[in-house]
Amino acid sequence: MNNLKMTLLEHEVPFDIIHHEKQIRTAQEGADYFGIEIGQTAATLVIKSEKDYFAVIVSGARGRVNLQEVSGILRCNQLKMATPQEIKQITGYNVGSVSLVLPLPCILDRGLMCYPFIYGGTGEPTSTLKIDPNALENINQVTAFLD
Repeated sequence: MNNLKMTLLEHEVPFDIIHHEKQIRTAQEGADYFGIEIGQTAATLVIKSEKDYFAVIVSGARGRVNLQEVSGILRCNQLKMATPQEIKQITGYNVGSVSLVLPLPCILDRGLMCYPFIYGGTGEPTSTLKIDPNALENINQVTAFLD
């Protein structure tokens, strides 16, 4: 998590890292725990194409991600979810606690942009990053958006 903090401080982004006793496993658990709308929760998924890996940061209000839609946005032939082993190897994080800030090309859900703050992974299962969603666009390598 030190790398995350350093990156956020270097970009002079206001943020909070909130520690909690147990891992938050679902968008609904996060919304209930923090007393926020489910749309303010953000999950980082890792997908892979025939050429590369991508981070997809999605709002908890979205539900499932349509990989065919994302494939069209990225102009890839085929996308699939990365395996837990690939996620650990590529990001250094375990499934369920992948950071919102990653050195991967990123697809960002525009649904997150209507909130002043969103809540998502730090890389550690018992902490959550609270951040302005616009900051993610400045920090990450955003290559596309989900509408």
